[in-house]
Order: sequence, then C-alpha cells, then structure tokens
Amino acid sequence: MITTGMQLALLGGAMVSSGVVGLVWRFTPSHPDLGEVLLRLSPQDARRGDGLEAGDQSRTERLGRWGMKVLPAGVWGRTPHQERLLLRVPLSRFYGQKILYALVGTLIPPAFTLLFWALGWRLPILVPFGATLAMAAVMFMLPDYNLRDDAKKARVEFARALGAFADLVALERLAGSGPRQAMEVAAKVGDSWVFRRLREELALSAWTGEPPWEALHRLSNELALPELGDLADIVRLGGEEGAQIYNQLRAKSGSLRAAMLNAELARANEASEKLSIPMSILGMVFLAILITPALLRVVA
Repeated sequence: MITTGMQLALLGGAMVSSGVVGLVWRFTPSHPDLGEVLLRLSPQDARRGDGLEAGDQSRTERLGRWGMKVLPAGVWGRTPHQERLLLRVPLSRFYGQKILYALVGTLIPPAFTLLFWALGWRLPILVPFGATLAMAAVMFMLPDYNLRDDAKKARVEFARALGAFADLVALERLAGSGPRQAMEVAAKVGDSWVFRRLREELALSAWTGEPPWEALHRLSNELALPELGDLADIVRLGGEEGAQIYNQLRAKSGSLRAAMLNAELARANEASEKLSIPMSILGMVFLAILITPALLRVVA
C-alpha cells in the first residue's frame, strides 16, 4: 500500500505540475522582440538562409517545430541569434533542445522524491511541485548558456584563423592580385570551417555583384566579429582608393596574434591563481598538523 500510495502521489504531482506549466504557456502574453521579428522578415535573413531550417529532420528539430507552432513567442525569451548563426544551429533545433531540456528537468525532482520516499523521508507535496517548476525553468535556459559558450570559443578560433587569412591576402596583394582575387585565393588555402565560411561569402558576393569587402563587413555585423570588419575596411581602401595595403594587413595580422597571445597569458595566469589557492590551503593544513603536537605538549 505504501508503494502504491507513493506512486499515486508522484503521479498526481507530475500531472498537476504539467497542468500548471501548460496553463502558464497557454496564457502567457506574447511579447516578441521587435528586432528579432524584423530580422526574420528581412530579405538579408532570407537570402542568408537562416533556413538552416532544412536540417537533418531529427526528433529534436521536429520537437522544436512543434513548439514554434504551439507555444507563445514570449516563452522563448531573447534568442541569441548571432551565436546561433555563427554556429549554424537551426532555430528549430535550438528550440527543440530547450523543450527537451525542460522535459528532463521536470523528471529530476520526482526521481529524487521517489528516492527520499524509499528512504522513509516524507516531503510536503509543494516541495517536489516547486522544485519541478524551478528545475524545468533552469534546464530550459541551459541551451542558451551552452550556445553562448560555444560561440565564444568559435569567435576565438575565428580570430586565430583570420590572422593567417590577413597574411595570405597581404602576400597576394604584394604579388599584384586585385582585392577580390587576393581574398578568394587566400580563402582557398585553408580547410577549416572559418576558411569555408569566408569562401562561401566571397562566392555569394561574386554571384550577386556585391563588393567582397561589403560581404565580409556584413558578415562581421551579423555574427559580431569586429576583427573581420576591420579587415574588410582595410581591403576596401585597396579596392576603392587603390591604396597599398600590404603593411596595414600585416599590422592587422600582428595585432590579432598579439591579442590572442595576451588572452592566452591571461587564462594561464588565471589557472595558476586557481591552483595556488588549494595549494595554500593544503600547506596551512599540513603546517597545522605539524604544530599541533608541539602546542599540546606546551599546554600539558
């Protein structure tokens, strides 16, 4: 009977929690961000193919498409679109991950409640109910954190590859190539995702007749890559004004490498400081162990 009552209580708590969550989602007023709506409707967004939406049609993406149709727009909060576009994560997959994480979060508190009941601890029904809502909300926001963290690492990798790209463009310009030819040849050298992304933008600009520096500048604004915008401005000087930009490109490459080196040194110093704290504590504990017997003899 105890097991049956416990199972009924857990089932009832889960049903009540699901009902409240469903009501909140159903009646939450829709307040979409106007900038995001205009971004989705803009011709540039359509041309860019944020229909990365033609993904692998996985269960996560299908779940995300269902959520986009059923749930109010205000539920999603502010979507990190720049990070998503940088990592090329389809919107449906991202929303599907949020829903999936939230569903997992609703299962964690009932599981712990079941464990506590098995150990003989009786919790008020409001405790697992509130914990379920809180855990679902936390897990729902976890994909946003993961996406921003991955995008931060991707931007560091992009800046590192951009330094090599600037050197290659400078060498091509020194050999007498035009701005577009110099960038296209330089982009063909590397095989990383950064060089592939640059090749795609340059090829698209060639098809549309857009100047290559304008394409790279637009990409820097869309993905929050200021280093790429600076490089595009330098190349624009060579294309529009016929300026000699070899020294500027080499200087830009050197500044990118110096910035990355300083960032690496800062991270190394931070790691060293984190290691020094437990070592200091361990040293104090060891010193206390050595001094304690002597202090006891003095007191005795």
